[in-house]
Amino acid sequence: MVLKQKAYKFRSYPTKEQEILIAKTIGCSRIVFNHFLAKWNEMYKTTGQGLSYGSCSKEIPSLKQEFDW
Repeated sequence: MVLKQKAYKFRSYPTKEQEILIAKTIGCSRIVFNHFLAKWNEMYKTTGQGLSYGSCSKEIPSLKQEFDW
């Protein structure tokens, strides 16, 4: 029996407001990811262990206050 795999391609045409919102969302995600990646690398170099999800998620509210989203 041969299995066929199907794929679907979708294209969206966002409005200007949606494009701006998408760009802001991706930018915020990139800032948060890079922030915690740097902290993880620093912690790993000093202790040999990375950060847990819980310790990172506790810090997100302070990041929201620090940056003007």
